[in-house]
Amino acid sequence: MEEEDEEPEEDEGGGRGEQEKELSWASSVEEPIQPTTVRGLQREDLLDGSCSPEEPGSTSASFKSSDQNLSSRSGPLSPIQEGEKALVRRNSEKLGNPERQRKRLDKKAASSANLLTRSPSLENRAKELIASAGSPGSRRGTYSQGQSIKMFIRGRPITMYIPSNIQNYDELKMEPPSERLELDWVYGYRGRDGRANLYFLPTGEAVYFIACVIVLYHINNRTQRHYRKHTDCVRCLTLHPDKVRVASGQTAGVDKDGKAVQPCVYIWDSTTLVTLWEIGPGTFQRGVGSVAFSFADAGSFLCVIDDSNDHMLSLWDCTKRTKHAEIKSTNEAVFAVEFNPRDSANIITCGKSHVYFWTLSGGQLTKKQGIFGKYKKPKFIQCFVFSLTGDVLTGDSEGNILTWGKSAADIKTLGKGAKETYQIMRQTRAHEGSVFTLCALQGGGLLSGGGKDRKIIRWSADLAPERECEIPEQFGAVRTIAAVDEEELLVGTTRNAILRGTFSDGFVAIGHVDEMWGLATHPSQNIFLTCGHDRQVCLWNTEEHKLDWCITLEEYGLCADFCPNGSVVSVGLSTGRWMVLDLLTREVVSESTDGNEQLSVMRYSPDGSFLAVGSHDNFIYIYSVTESGRRYTRFGKCNGHSSFITHLDWSKDGKYIMSNSGDYEILYWDIAAGCKLLRNRFESKDREWASYTCVLGFHVMVDLLLFSSGTKPQVRGPRQPRHQRHLHPSVEDWPRPHPPLPALQNLQPARETAAYKSEGKQAVFLQPQRHRSELWAQYILWTDTAASFMQNILFRRNIHVNVML
Repeated sequence: MEEEDEEPEEDEGGGRGEQEKELSWASSVEEPIQPTTVRGLQREDLLDGSCSPEEPGSTSASFKSSDQNLSSRSGPLSPIQEGEKALVRRNSEKLGNPERQRKRLDKKAASSANLLTRSPSLENRAKELIASAGSPGSRRGTYSQGQSIKMFIRGRPITMYIPSNIQNYDELKMEPPSERLELDWVYGYRGRDGRANLYFLPTGEAVYFIACVIVLYHINNRTQRHYRKHTDCVRCLTLHPDKVRVASGQTAGVDKDGKAVQPCVYIWDSTTLVTLWEIGPGTFQRGVGSVAFSFADAGSFLCVIDDSNDHMLSLWDCTKRTKHAEIKSTNEAVFAVEFNPRDSANIITCGKSHVYFWTLSGGQLTKKQGIFGKYKKPKFIQCFVFSLTGDVLTGDSEGNILTWGKSAADIKTLGKGAKETYQIMRQTRAHEGSVFTLCALQGGGLLSGGGKDRKIIRWSADLAPERECEIPEQFGAVRTIAAVDEEELLVGTTRNAILRGTFSDGFVAIGHVDEMWGLATHPSQNIFLTCGHDRQVCLWNTEEHKLDWCITLEEYGLCADFCPNGSVVSVGLSTGRWMVLDLLTREVVSESTDGNEQLSVMRYSPDGSFLAVGSHDNFIYIYSVTESGRRYTRFGKCNGHSSFITHLDWSKDGKYIMSNSGDYEILYWDIAAGCKLLRNRFESKDREWASYTCVLGFHVMVDLLLFSSGTKPQVRGPRQPRHQRHLHPSVEDWPRPHPPLPALQNLQPARETAAYKSEGKQAVFLQPQRHRSELWAQYILWTDTAASFMQNILFRRNIHVNVML
């Protein structure tokens, strides 16, 4: 637990009298204190969780600590007026003369206010903090045992001791590592709130997006390429009529410096991944929701609808690279936009309670609303396509496919001047629940995907059902369909899975289907295990980029770790229960329950003789492991954290644990001595650790100024031999993995990479005991609608110049 070291706020009226009071500060704190008072203050420090190293003859030190605790509880000190009740500290009734106590507090308050008035800038204070390390009498620098550094995270002081092998910390010269990170593989798909975001290219590649990355996956060769120009989450995608160019739009956001990132659209070549044109920024608001190329004129125009309140519809001339027209569409949600393939002057949009038919004439856009007439008006028009006859087919939330056509003007009813209208010509019952997607086939057929019934139905040209199949419930509803050929299909689902298959053979998933938390790499093989909120535990093969096996649990899986012998893996669940699975048989060989709150971390000792289980009930449970990881016996419990456990690491000898908690504590534990809390953290400064997953400590120094300014920090790894280097995600939630490099100084030079825009949860090396040629980074993507998506990105270390930093 960390000692508190908060300074009082500055009082008004500095003045000469305060300077005189400051001169008597030293003598004030050196006044004799009764032995009974010292014992009371020491007991108070223990109750408040102080873990400061003990020093011989620390009477005055205890007195200072008590004053600091009083300040943190009572707020800024102010002079005490005559006649008021004297302040009495807890456990300090025997201080003696109340008048002397009052005078001493007056002097301290005045002196502290004067010191704050004269204090230098935050940057200079940070420099002085390091320069004064080891100097006697330093409140923030160090203790007499050696050098230490103190930093603050959200107001909490964090003290870190410098290892003995570092003599001149402030003179260290650090260089970025020679290794660079190159994006190798992306597992994941954004299907929960995406629409029409899966296409099949003539090159044999499926194109889709997740987070900031657009993936081009060759379904037969099992290779990936990535378009990474986007700086925030991609929201929409469309394919040019030439099947080569692609347009993609992104949402608004902020960059690493807190500056606004404006939404824009990129038009790029899918063969070379070269950006051809950037539309925006500054043109669209909030984000780009839908994009579409024209067909009749070979893709000369691009239609864009943003996410502003009015959902502005704009037309862009791709040849002249200029805006051709713009108009407000509707204040309701818009789900899709398309050009009429026979006439680029006709555009259709659909969304909540509407379908609009737009006409472009003389650079102006006009719209007509579709008339439902005798048919029930659905709440949502989810999707639409054009038939070979030119009719418009829409899928709605009532489960119907509506056929729209243009009707002649009704002069008898509406009188002279009546104009033609778009009306429903036919209604076809298709699905139970919503029709989420429609896909037109080359031969005139139609594919429809259902929501509640999870069915894919093939229809003839006259909308007669021909074949159907049902997607397994674990994958959710059908979100979008892309036809590979007349038989094979690619299906994106609402639970973020991409399925591949046929009506005859069924469909196979290519990933997790919900938010993923647990990640563990095998100690000697090129495999890793994941678990998440979809209640699935999946074992992946990194060489073939495929799923080896998958089982379903009764509860959420939140953390996992492989036993060092590689034969079993432990999985922590959301209810405090954890289980051990055999990798070959997939059977549960052991299980136990610790508390009733979710588990956050599982970690085996290096020799596999112990298993540490970190929980949200603030405890770390220790189990002795026997029979090659198949038998577990409770050994003890680490009790001392004041918040939930976030990370923990074992020492190389398997006797000690370092742990972090949700309130930024760094604690050390002697497991061999019975799970004893090591209150003198100075003794652990030279201890060697088997892993570095904790995000707080000297091995992952974070710049003090980053936290104080409110920006997201960057965490770097420690100086270690090349074969022992480690990687750390951010201690906060700025989503950038940092490569394995020394990080013994603030603002350590680093090489960075980015492929996502939200909270990073884990980043570990594949085969940590053998080689580190690959790096697995797992992240969670949250949208502003509180929907969550799984994203996994595999980076490969590379020293070539052409890789992306």
